[in-house]
Amino acid sequence: MPGARVLTGDPPGIGFVDAEGVERQELLADVAGLRFETGLPVRSFPSYRGQRNWPGWWWSATTGALVGYESWLERDHAMALDFDEDVVAFASQPFWLLMQVDGKQRSHAPDYFARHRDGSAMVLDCRPDDRIGPRDAAVFGQTARVCEQVGWSYRRVGALPAVAAANIRWLSGYRHGRFGDAGMADRLRDVFVKPLELAAGASRCGLPLAVLPVLFHLLWRHELHTDLSVALSEVSLVEAR
Repeated sequence: MPGARVLTGDPPGIGFVDAEGVERQELLADVAGLRFETGLPVRSFPSYRGQRNWPGWWWSATTGALVGYESWLERDHAMALDFDEDVVAFASQPFWLLMQVDGKQRSHAPDYFARHRDGSAMVLDCRPDDRIGPRDAAVFGQTARVCEQVGWSYRRVGALPAVAAANIRWLSGYRHGRFGDAGMADRLRDVFVKPLELAAGASRCGLPLAVLPVLFHLLWRHELHTDLSVALSEVSLVEAR
């Protein structure tokens, strides 16, 4: 990434685009407190005929902004970050980490940077176990060590559990605030004050066409709760939080 400052990766550096669109290079330790979740991606998300990955944009209910992804795996993790009630903001391709890996200068752009409700930060890389070679493993390992040095947590993640991913994907269709009918939401919280099957509780509130979108919206917002490790269905036990 271009910049006036020459960094060798030892100590680790960072290249990023700030919220004003200005490209910068700094020592990571000097700028680790910046809000990288508000910056712009350092890489584009190209789409071309015949490509094997599936890039696109995820509309985040958490931030009200679009977040880019380069594959369906990254899309699923953008969805999971959006669903995580402890995450208050996140951004994709947030920066280049400039670091030494096995004695060589390397640059690596993690997939996501997320900010938690308590102010802590997390860096996320998305890669299935069966697609990690020795060189990738070395980069991910050094990324974890560099993040630890500045107080960030780091995770390298693969595919989400299939059932949970399918459930969250369904609920994500109701993540927009237009499904948040306040009156119906109050009725649903009252009905599900104790665990009750989804269909049985919904039927007490009115016609499914009016009730279910609000119910799914409340599940997305964690105002209602059910076990998403099993398939969501009419008999899923739902409870207000």
